[in-house]
Amino acid sequence: MTEIINDSNGHVQIQTCNTITEPSEVKINIKEVMEGPMTTIEAALQRWIPRSVTEESMAALLNKQRYQFDTAGINKVIFEPIWELLDRGGKRWRSTLLLLVAEALGKKVEDVIDFVVITEIIHNGTLIIDDIEDNSDFRRGKPCLHLIAGLDVAVNAGNMMYFLPLRVLSDKKKTLPLPIIVECYEVFAQEMINVHVGQGLDICWHSRKLGEDHEPTIENYLHMCANKTGALARMSAKLSALVCGGSASQVAALGRFAESLGVAFQIQDDLLNITEGDDKSLAAGKGGIGEDIHEGKRTLMVIHSFMHGTESNTKRLKDILSLKTHDQQLIREAIALMELTESLQFSRLKAQEILREAWKEVDAALPTSQAKGKLKALTDYMISRSI
Repeated sequence: MTEIINDSNGHVQIQTCNTITEPSEVKINIKEVMEGPMTTIEAALQRWIPRSVTEESMAALLNKQRYQFDTAGINKVIFEPIWELLDRGGKRWRSTLLLLVAEALGKKVEDVIDFVVITEIIHNGTLIIDDIEDNSDFRRGKPCLHLIAGLDVAVNAGNMMYFLPLRVLSDKKKTLPLPIIVECYEVFAQEMINVHVGQGLDICWHSRKLGEDHEPTIENYLHMCANKTGALARMSAKLSALVCGGSASQVAALGRFAESLGVAFQIQDDLLNITEGDDKSLAAGKGGIGEDIHEGKRTLMVIHSFMHGTESNTKRLKDILSLKTHDQQLIREAIALMELTESLQFSRLKAQEILREAWKEVDAALPTSQAKGKLKALTDYMISRSI
């Protein structure tokens, strides 16, 4: 049995016991879990994604080309914009998840480190496109890429980031069995479909594409999150499990677990967006309190409030969302309407419930280890973080 205890110093104390030995205690600091692999992850990104290309490196990237190419132009519109965003940092939690899955399956970081490039670069590509679709102003403390480099450059660079890291899979054909490579490609293709379905639904709802009377259900919202935010987490866990020789049941369980992490992460993001805790996010350049309200987003809190509010309060909340307002007084009013239906508390409890159920399955699928304890600590972080 594994028990997680959070102490006042930010540590997660993990008590594990079995029928053979007395309970042993291992302290895990979630800050170390999140920040420890960062240097290794950044080194992998630098290794696979050039900051600038030469004729020699472009020949390797593009295979053989018949005509002379403009390296200065390629750097200006592709690799400079890509690194403009990558250098802003990020939580890199999908990459951390990928590494922890490998450790939990008894493998070393170096066995899978190159695979973090796939999901990390794709994720950052989705951020570029997402900011364009949402007409956002800031990302990680600076103006969004399309406001710096131009809409055309940002779209092209973001799209290239969906495919550029597949160079990793191509290279691994030298060392991994072909059936594993084929499965990895299949995971990539399926999750790329899934992430666009999720994003499409999010756009559909807040843009009111189906009319003012159409509202998503809680299940609709969870399905959207499982794809928009959960798809790349699933990709991370599944790629790692496949490469590390995990059984079919382990690959499936870890995929579902990662999906739940993504859903909980999105719910927590939505909560932070309308609470005082999001002041930290504002300082980090993620947008002010209530940015989701300004965009008219149908979050879990909004949907729950629609279902449980009075007719007049529900109408008022819908009216505020339809205004796409930056007025802080109106945004605070919308938050107050959601608090009347206890929708924020419902959302917190829902995230906890989702992760609790997901952990049961992965707990049974993995042997007890410190790496498994780190996975549990990551689980707790998803619903306790303040930024």
